[in-house]
Amino acid sequence: MKHEELNKITGEIVDAAMKVHRELGPGLLESAYQACLLFEMHRRGYKAEKEVELPIVYDGVRIDAGYRIDLLVEGCVIVEIKAVEKVHDVHKAQLISYLKLSGNKVGLLINFNVVLLKDGIMRFAN
Repeated sequence: MKHEELNKITGEIVDAAMKVHRELGPGLLESAYQACLLFEMHRRGYKAEKEVELPIVYDGVRIDAGYRIDLLVEGCVIVEIKAVEKVHDVHKAQLISYLKLSGNKVGLLINFNVVLLKDGIMRFAN
C-alpha cells in the first residue's frame, strides 16, 4: 500500500478516535473505546476487525500464542488501544512486535485515558 493511502487511513483513525474521546471522555475500559472506534470506522466505510489473531511462526510452524490485535483497519494499520494512567515502554514494544510479526508497516498506539487525546496518540512505522 502506498504511503499516501496509509497516511489517509491513519488520519481517519485518529479523527475517529478523537470523536470517540470527545463523546466518552477518559476513564472507561479499553473494550468500550475499542467497540466505539470499531463502530466509527465501519460508519466511515472502512474495513475494521477487532481482536485479530496474530500467530507466531516458529521454526516454520504457525503457533497461536494468544496475541490479538485490538483493531486492524483495512488489513494494514494496527491500532493498539490503551486506557492507562501512563503509556510505558512495554506498551510501545507490544505494538512494535505486532508490526514485526504481522508484516504490517504502520501502527497507532492510542491511550484514551488522557484529558486531550492528541497527547495519547503515537504512530509507529516498521
